[in-house]
Amino acid sequence: MMQRGQTSGLLILLLTTFNPAGVLLLRSDGRAEPPSGSQMPSQARRDQPEWQRSEAAPPLGTYMLNNPVGKPCIKATMGAEYIVNEKRNTWYFNLDPSRVQTSGHCGKDAAVLCLTLPDNAASLQFTFRKDKNLFYLDKLTAHVSPPPDCQACANKTCSRSLADEKLFAARDGQSFTCQHEQVLWMSSELRVKLLPLQMQAFTLPKGQYGTEVECWSDFYRRVIPVIAGATGVGLVLIALLTFLFIRDRRAGGYERL
Repeated sequence: MMQRGQTSGLLILLLTTFNPAGVLLLRSDGRAEPPSGSQMPSQARRDQPEWQRSEAAPPLGTYMLNNPVGKPCIKATMGAEYIVNEKRNTWYFNLDPSRVQTSGHCGKDAAVLCLTLPDNAASLQFTFRKDKNLFYLDKLTAHVSPPPDCQACANKTCSRSLADEKLFAARDGQSFTCQHEQVLWMSSELRVKLLPLQMQAFTLPKGQYGTEVECWSDFYRRVIPVIAGATGVGLVLIALLTFLFIRDRRAGGYERL
């Protein structure tokens, strides 16, 4: 009995000494378990942004928010990427839709959509305004835990806001859409890139997007090739007609001689 008691005491002493999270509890079957409420190191690391030194396309997510009576009032589909610059170094972090917690509120003329990672490791807050028959993004607030190897970012959080910008505007009942990347400069160190993007606020019949209103960059990318092609065809026709006109004049001159 004494030898068994000494062995158990020695086991507890060893577990207490080598466990970084604190004292482990010994179960009746002899197995050790962490105390309730403690967080394993792997879980703590998973809740932090996984910064990369190379850029990759962010995964696409769809986020929906209902008003107090249960009807959809905000819907957004997009991929989101954080970009942090420090001197000549750049870090990238893509928002993972499977880990995002959606919250916010909807009013008559103002609505807020919050996308937050566990432990507030990163978040995006979209504030929409409604002006008569037009809605737009009035404010964007971005927050993210900095890269661990960013020396100038140590003990700081990257948190910035854009206000009074009137971004992504569309008529009530329509949706703003943009396939081209939208890069929002929150500060000289922090950028947020959204792509592709579709969002609608306040009026969402049956939770479905309304008629799409495309962004200017998409419009230019679609129209400019058409204009360039038409201009090229026009120049070819002008050159051909000029050639035929000159040839006919020369032919007529030879006949008079």
